[in-house]
Amino acid sequence: MFEHIGGVPTEIWFDNTKTIVTKILRDGDRKITERFRLFSEHYRFRPVFMNPESGNEKGNVENKVGYLRRNELVPVPRFLKLPDFNRQLLKCCDKDMAREHYDKDTMIGTLFEEDRKALLPLPTVPFDTALYTSARTDKYGKFTLNKGKHRYSASPAFCEDTVQLKITSATVTVMDSNMREVVTHRRLYSENDAESMDWLPYLKYIAKKPRSLRNSGIYGMMPDTMQKYMDNCIGSECGRILTVLSELTDRTGFESAVNTVNQAILYSANDPDSLQALYNRLYADVPVLPELEDCSSLPYVRMITPHNDLAVLDSALHQRGGVLHAGI
Repeated sequence: MFEHIGGVPTEIWFDNTKTIVTKILRDGDRKITERFRLFSEHYRFRPVFMNPESGNEKGNVENKVGYLRRNELVPVPRFLKLPDFNRQLLKCCDKDMAREHYDKDTMIGTLFEEDRKALLPLPTVPFDTALYTSARTDKYGKFTLNKGKHRYSASPAFCEDTVQLKITSATVTVMDSNMREVVTHRRLYSENDAESMDWLPYLKYIAKKPRSLRNSGIYGMMPDTMQKYMDNCIGSECGRILTVLSELTDRTGFESAVNTVNQAILYSANDPDSLQALYNRLYADVPVLPELEDCSSLPYVRMITPHNDLAVLDSALHQRGGVLHAGI
């Protein structure tokens, strides 16, 4: 928000959310989390906390929330990434300022520009709001968060190992001991058990050791159709096929690789070139050829063997002179 408006308010009012307030003291003061204390000191604003269960203290804010909900969240929006939708909402809020204030007889945008003059300047270095922690992986190179409710993949190279994590409101980034990124997941928020699996590190890893596929945990994690496909592949081609599958996953996701494998099984295509060709047919942007407008110039085709009688075809081929038009 600070970066979007180009400054920092001198004072911000807050509810007593547990992510900020750990305890309400007798004198009305608040015991806040260390992260929020560092955040408020970094941007130099003064936090003010509302009295518990006193919605009347911020009724104007509640009205604005209702206004945005009715105008921007009806019907209920659908989106893949929360940060992308938040950016869309910011654009809607900016556009909404191009209307007259209900009480001030001037445009909301004009009033906002006056308020902007009172903002504190942004610090030269933004505050890193991410949480840095570590996790222990299992034999499949996976780890859990949120008391074991949410499971994330790391890489088979980090089986039963410790990985470093960078957690934001939207992502969970897995890093090695040198803080280099291994893989980034969209953060899970489901109340039920859920898993985020990124197949790319696993396919790249096993493509270098294709002979160990069936003895690895990676084979058991594969969808049934992919297991079936790999079982029918020639041993010498397994490495190339796994490499192709990793490339397809890198381009358009693991689901597209699985769909391509399903097509390959349908056509009994067990080589990497055919797998690539099927992928191109499914996902490449191939232009559709226009229909022929004038068919009068096409040569007439005479069916000489309607029942695929090869004797008739042999007789026609041995005839001398003339032109043979055959339709098969």
